[in-house]
Amino acid sequence: MVGLYWEEWQVGKTFESAARTITETDIVNFAGISGDYNPLHINEEYCKNTQFGTRIAHGPLIYAIAAGLLFQLHLYDDTLIAFLGFESLKFTKPTKIGDTIHAKITVTELSETSKSDRGVMKRQLQVINQRGEVVQEGIQAFLMKRKPA
Repeated sequence: MVGLYWEEWQVGKTFESAARTITETDIVNFAGISGDYNPLHINEEYCKNTQFGTRIAHGPLIYAIAAGLLFQLHLYDDTLIAFLGFESLKFTKPTKIGDTIHAKITVTELSETSKSDRGVMKRQLQVINQRGEVVQEGIQAFLMKRKPA
């Protein structure tokens, strides 16, 4: 399967992923992998006295899960050269154990590069919970293959 080439992305086009529920295991495993043992993520008693009232997921964990959900759409199979980075990334609301998230992307810009075999695609990313609230948003840039001659 081949994903979309640079020419096949259209400014304004939107794609949405499937949804996934965030579990305690997700948070515990991410804390172990990352070494981020902030009590906001792993200490329920501590969190009872915070503005959240319970543990919240790590922001980078939610982004990683959203990225995985988007890759399951196969939009980039064999056409993605590189993730160039974020122009912005905001964590706008907490994600708690039991929340269900999905990702939505909207193409915002297409630009040619000095090399004819590739182009840059920028997109707005939104991670949305089961209540329709945006919990993360940002602008990302990707280096994409152009269609072979």
